[in-house]
Amino acid sequence: MDMLQRVQLACAEAIAALYGQQIPATDITLTPTRREFQGDYTLVVFPFIKWIKKAPDAIAAELGDYLKNHLPIIADFNVVKGFLNLVLSEQVWSELLEYLYTKPNYGRHPANGQKVMVEYCSPNTNKPLHLGHVRNILLGWSASKILEAAGYEVVRVQIINDRGIAICKSMLAWQKYANGATPQSVGVKSDHFVGNYYVEFEKHFREEYAAWQQSPEADKVFETYQKKGQSREQFFKDFKDRYFNQYSILGSEAAEMLRRWEAGDPQVLALWQQMNQWVYDGFEQTYALLGVSFDKYYYESDTYLLGKDIVEEGLQRGIFYRETDGSVWINLEDVGMDKKVFQRSDGTSVYITQDLGTARQRYQEYGIERMVYVVADEQNYHFQVLFEVLRRLGEPYANGLYHLSYGMVELPTGRMKSREGTIVDADDLIAEVINVARANSQERGTLADLPQDEQETIIRQIALAALKFHIIKVQPKKRMIFIPEESVDLQGQTGPYIQNAYVRIQSVLRKAEEIHLNWDASAQYVHLQDLEKELLRSLYEFPDIIKRAAAEYDPSLIAGYAYNLAKHFHRFYHDYSILRAESEAAKAFRLKLAQAISQVLKTAMDLLGIEMPEKM
Repeated sequence: MDMLQRVQLACAEAIAALYGQQIPATDITLTPTRREFQGDYTLVVFPFIKWIKKAPDAIAAELGDYLKNHLPIIADFNVVKGFLNLVLSEQVWSELLEYLYTKPNYGRHPANGQKVMVEYCSPNTNKPLHLGHVRNILLGWSASKILEAAGYEVVRVQIINDRGIAICKSMLAWQKYANGATPQSVGVKSDHFVGNYYVEFEKHFREEYAAWQQSPEADKVFETYQKKGQSREQFFKDFKDRYFNQYSILGSEAAEMLRRWEAGDPQVLALWQQMNQWVYDGFEQTYALLGVSFDKYYYESDTYLLGKDIVEEGLQRGIFYRETDGSVWINLEDVGMDKKVFQRSDGTSVYITQDLGTARQRYQEYGIERMVYVVADEQNYHFQVLFEVLRRLGEPYANGLYHLSYGMVELPTGRMKSREGTIVDADDLIAEVINVARANSQERGTLADLPQDEQETIIRQIALAALKFHIIKVQPKKRMIFIPEESVDLQGQTGPYIQNAYVRIQSVLRKAEEIHLNWDASAQYVHLQDLEKELLRSLYEFPDIIKRAAAEYDPSLIAGYAYNLAKHFHRFYHDYSILRAESEAAKAFRLKLAQAISQVLKTAMDLLGIEMPEKM
């Protein structure tokens, strides 16, 4: 039986014996005792006053005395203002260590028979992955691994925006300015190659727009549409999108390409397939660098027509309504939202219509009970509407929908802009942190005796730990100001700091193999230090941390836990000897404790997508 469950059951038995009240053991709440008081776990007795009719200190004292005299695992107790602080016996901690030491997968929960889908990344095919995608990918991958550890069967997917005017801009720019160049011919990573033409389109469009603003046509437009008191500069800043759609030569060419794509023009489709493939090849290289993968890819070119049947069903059931112009809407004002269009007057779908169809398709394909959408908080309202509509439609998975909303990543200079090329590129960022990790390693010289390929593997592990932990440790809903210099800092609350705790333990365990040690002697270690108990208590809590992180879809909880465990171990390593402990029993106990800590650290970091090196 679980350690706390034993104490809960004993408390329930004590209440029944002393006061004749039957309370389920699961209703007994125990919390770790605050550090300023003596004890391991604390029972709050105030809820019992209403039917025991005694002062809280008296109740606590009577319960404590009963537990100490009737339960071997309670060694002592003290009462502080109605709080019963229980001191567990050394035997309890010894038994817990023996259990943890033999469970390399400790913390992971058994399969619960439920299936969940996690959608993350979901990029556009007109540009490479950037820092914003990195946060999305790391959150999605980590959330999926945490859900697996909590017992769920997980399906990892992404939906790729591979159609639309933005993709046509890259295609048109390649046609006009590339002179037949390919990623191979110019030696550029293939997704960067396509992204360069998206930026190239924007550059030529700005030049075209600037020139047009000096024309008589622009003068006439300004005189016709300007608002009172509006400057010419502000007017043309606001007029940019309208210019693209109504006056721009480049804009009309891009729109024509989109029309030809939708009509199935063979030449346009061939170019679209080629340029998209270049991007997909580049994406896969980045995914491999980050150590992530997907079970299935969905493409908007396949799904953009989905959902129209659902809208028709909703019309027949009175969930949607049709306006006089033929457009189809839903009214969500009764739940604090507004009216939302699901089909335009010309019969075409809007983006959310596609999401309806994709959700149903995924359920039909996988029979999932839950769907998690990892999307930035700019889309909060979109998902509120989507989930409400799916509930009204009575979709069987509707109550299992969750938007893992995360704050946007910004630079100290402001938001990133893909069209202007002012983004932090994912590949460049990874290369930068690897270079910093390599320089630090060479300065320390700790890997110099290893083969070069092994050195590079460890350097990559350290670098990616720095990057991933820097991003994941931030609670998802918080916006991030990303300062590149801080992301590659290998000191403080960082991934490499946690890796170092693991590496220290591996070094100790390797040295322990060289000495003759009676590992069973650990059972004779009966005078535990407070820090040893604290470490064991932290290990004991790991399964609950996983369960909570899965319930809240919050990988930062695992990151915080791993950091605190590593910090406590570093302090323990500094304050107490392991291999030179005062007795054979203490030595065996601390080696087992170190082994259990390393196993939990490795599992926790794996849930964040971070590898643990054996040396640093």
